[in-house]
Amino acid sequence: MKRVSKSALLGAVSLAAASFIAPAMAADITLNFAHVDPAEWTTSKKGAASQVFKNIVEAESAGRIEVQLFPAGSLGGETDLLQNTQDGTLAISMVSGPFSKVCPEAAVLDIPYMFPSANVAWKVLDGDFGDQLAAHCLEKTGLRTLAYGETGFRNFTNSKRVVAEPKDMDGLKIRVMTVPLFVEMVKALGAEPTPIPWPEVPTALTTGTVDGQENPISVIYANKFYEMQKYLTLDRHVYGTDFILMNEATYQGMSAGDQALLRRAAGIASNVGRAIQQFNSAEGVAKLAAEGMEVTTPTADQLKAFRDAAQPAVIKWLSGQIDAQWIEKLQSAVGEAEAEAAM
Repeated sequence: MKRVSKSALLGAVSLAAASFIAPAMAADITLNFAHVDPAEWTTSKKGAASQVFKNIVEAESAGRIEVQLFPAGSLGGETDLLQNTQDGTLAISMVSGPFSKVCPEAAVLDIPYMFPSANVAWKVLDGDFGDQLAAHCLEKTGLRTLAYGETGFRNFTNSKRVVAEPKDMDGLKIRVMTVPLFVEMVKALGAEPTPIPWPEVPTALTTGTVDGQENPISVIYANKFYEMQKYLTLDRHVYGTDFILMNEATYQGMSAGDQALLRRAAGIASNVGRAIQQFNSAEGVAKLAAEGMEVTTPTADQLKAFRDAAQPAVIKWLSGQIDAQWIEKLQSAVGEAEAEAAM
């Protein structure tokens, strides 16, 4: 009689078991989850976060809830994803800066040089201030913030010269997101802000339509901006926040237990995304230098000059857009988080 190997037998049993239980594992609820980053989790914080979210939700619900992922902008840009999540055609999206277009108060997180470190940002976002902002934006937009993720600290690059202090920015044409706060920030630093949609950035840099841009290290490396930009300034002007958002009507249509599962999964997913972003950012500086970029790290005095030039101007502008109490609340929360971190 032919002997059947143990591994083959186990494989057959597993296959049979999977076939037997498949009907019982059919999903009762399907949630679509979209973002604009690549799906590859090792290089994409949104890719990592969304996959972890999917795996936890499907595993802990025993397959009763299915999460379908739509990465890499397959359902449109972040503005499209926001609109689709608001109207309920999309259950969950993970977006960054454009969230302030529908909840202007979220723009406080983009005040330049507000967060001294990622640790402080995490304490603020995962604490009372983050809860208050989430509740306010929910009431205003119908979008529930399940958790806050990380896009990372943004830094300037350019093709013209070393930038170590604000005066070095004079006259540089810098691409910014189509978000007014970033226009005000770059203008305050003496450069010429040029809002350009993300898909057009490589062409704008290659043709010289703009001299530079600003993004997290991981984005600069992943998009090979080192081929178009010579100089990198590690000024860390804005800590970029990701928002894991869910349509409130969809959320309220789920049981209390399922709601708790989604919140728990999102919290874990956001931390995984943060870790991936931190790893790629730390590794990315050396990689960019190896590719020929000249890296400048401003001194404490030079960073203060950047902050003194940009922050007051942006706060003045933002105070005309939202209730100034949000700015004061954030400043207080950052101060408390800094004191706690120092201990």
